[in-house]
Amino acid sequence: MQPRNMSMSGVVDLAAVKAAGEAKAKAEQARAEAARQGGGGAVPPASLVIDTDEAGFERDVLQRSTEVPVVIDFWAEWCEPCKQLSPLLDRLAHEYNGRFVLAKIDVDANQMLMQQFGVQGIPAVFAVVAGQALPLFQGAAPEAQIRQTLDQLVQVAEERFGLTGLTVDADGAAPEAAEPVAGPHDGLLGAAMDALDAGDFDGAVRAYGNVLADDPGNTEAKLGLAQAELLGRVAGMDAGAVRKAAADGPADVPAQIAAADLDLVGGHVEDAFGRLVETVRRTAGADRDAARVRLLELFEVVGPDDPRVTAARQALARVLF
Repeated sequence: MQPRNMSMSGVVDLAAVKAAGEAKAKAEQARAEAARQGGGGAVPPASLVIDTDEAGFERDVLQRSTEVPVVIDFWAEWCEPCKQLSPLLDRLAHEYNGRFVLAKIDVDANQMLMQQFGVQGIPAVFAVVAGQALPLFQGAAPEAQIRQTLDQLVQVAEERFGLTGLTVDADGAAPEAAEPVAGPHDGLLGAAMDALDAGDFDGAVRAYGNVLADDPGNTEAKLGLAQAELLGRVAGMDAGAVRKAAADGPADVPAQIAAADLDLVGGHVEDAFGRLVETVRRTAGADRDAARVRLLELFEVVGPDDPRVTAARQALARVLF
């Protein structure tokens, strides 16, 4: 799923942060104090990605954000889109080489932090810069758009807060792991991901379809295909027109289906499911079947283990039977 703002332009608007000058002064003071105490030296690569919790949040995130932007990844084990996004964020944290630190927070074990940040659905990504919390995006997104957001974050953090990042000790890098054995479909899956990153949703659909033609049970390809089809459908939509049509025509099934796609892309999973369940409830024949099929497709995007999918399946069963 992509963020609510699909272009992601302007998503990092630090100009709106109150008391930016005061935050910058505090950051400079904290860095000076760290230097006085002998800190501020090179850090090992392993410290660029950390797991944190409510007990360690002050140290791991708030204090560290006076030295470097801290990107927060809210995730959960049952969240299928998280399994796509989290490894990508891990890789980018190392690639950016100290320009930001990634802090991972398991929402199931840290409900208070989830509430404090106002997280409505996961994956959700925030940043903390000089103690200031900033929403970045919700839902998985193509790598190119995530890079654009991180570039904005890093640039403005440096210009407005003087945060130039950390020095990474290359000598402290862990020994390289043995090269993993390539799977039979790794080439096609990689091509599909490249197509997604480039916004070539038709190409991604073809690549995932080729994998499934040979291996119908491939979980990664099933999820990827559902995501690529969804992103392809919404790419050319006029969101305002779609939502107006859905609001003006509760009985307009194509409008409700299109609005549900937008709901899901925006991270409003329960809204998307609820809209389609209600459409199934009040329709019959081909209209009912169209809404039901789209709902099943959206279940594939979110993943069968997500509790919201389980709840929506139960609701669908009640209106069907």
